[in-house]
Amino acid sequence: MSQEEVLNKIMQDIRELFAADSSGHDIDHMMRVYKTARRIAEAEGADMFTVSAAALLHDADDYKIFKGTEDTHENAVYIMKKYGFQEEQVRQICRIIEQVSFSGTDSVKPDSLEGMVVQDADRLDAIGAIGIARAFAYGGAHHRKLYDPDETYNTAMNKAEYRASVSSTIAHFHEKLLLLKDMMNTETARSMACGRHTYMEKFLEEFRAEWEGEI
Repeated sequence: MSQEEVLNKIMQDIRELFAADSSGHDIDHMMRVYKTARRIAEAEGADMFTVSAAALLHDADDYKIFKGTEDTHENAVYIMKKYGFQEEQVRQICRIIEQVSFSGTDSVKPDSLEGMVVQDADRLDAIGAIGIARAFAYGGAHHRKLYDPDETYNTAMNKAEYRASVSSTIAHFHEKLLLLKDMMNTETARSMACGRHTYMEKFLEEFRAEWEGEI
């Protein structure tokens, strides 16, 4: 099979894997990250096939959805071996997957250009208009409050604290989403992030004003 055919097969498998998700980590998220990652990869000179495969598989063992496979990358490895990926390719893509997630103060900068590209693409999908929609979809799926005026925001959580947090969706903007613009790795992603970041700031201003009955 050609690389393009392999990627199409992976898309089919990912579509089945995430068929039941309604929390914002679904096939549409994977495809947006895939398209954005390819755009960044082309601009930054990263390996297109590695970036494409890693982008499609980056949430295949996400702890929020698949219990017990995060450390082994069971789903991602199964899919890659199914289509004849070499051991070095499997290791490289698993390494990218391990480094992609936001983990508060324990977040890492990927050690490969391909990893930086996929991380940037995933973070771009967490901000802007789509990011706002995904934040509230996730919050609703996990019974989070929209907003708690008495909350204080913790922007210095480590990985364990971040994963254990049950703060409101609006708190999530302050504790993660508004931090992402300055965590982009590539110049291409930094440019793309600016407008999305500004859109979120304007949304939060409008939200606060409506919550207080000012408009």
